[in-house]
Amino acid sequence: MQIHNLKRETANKKKIQVGRGAKRGKTSGRGTKGQNARAGHKKRPEMRDIIKKIPKLRGRGKNSLHSIQADAVAVNLNLLSVFKAGETVTPKTLAESGVITMYKGRYPRVKILSTGDISTKLNFANCEVSAGAKAKIEQVGGTIKG
Repeated sequence: MQIHNLKRETANKKKIQVGRGAKRGKTSGRGTKGQNARAGHKKRPEMRDIIKKIPKLRGRGKNSLHSIQADAVAVNLNLLSVFKAGETVTPKTLAESGVITMYKGRYPRVKILSTGDISTKLNFANCEVSAGAKAKIEQVGGTIKG
């Protein structure tokens, strides 16, 4: 074997290029001059200013103390004269008789209030009843369920 037949096992190392900040020459890949060419450059993020101007959305806003549930529809005793003695009064029968209307395709919650008088015996189901109305209904012989 002669010296001119020898081959390296590893390739030659690349020449290290001179330049400030990296293995590049002159401007070291930073372009020319300006804020971006300087060491420690930091641009203020523009999106941050835009985001900071948008109001924060927290909770349910100014109406946070209002209930999400729809209010009960108030029905006075004097409106129940359309029912005959012994009939059952429910939100469905009240809507069918035209005393109340459906709300968003559903029968609303109903609360019976004591305004007016009741003379017929009626049975109430799935209705909230005030204390005064309950006394008047039971005085005539009516019943209240759930």
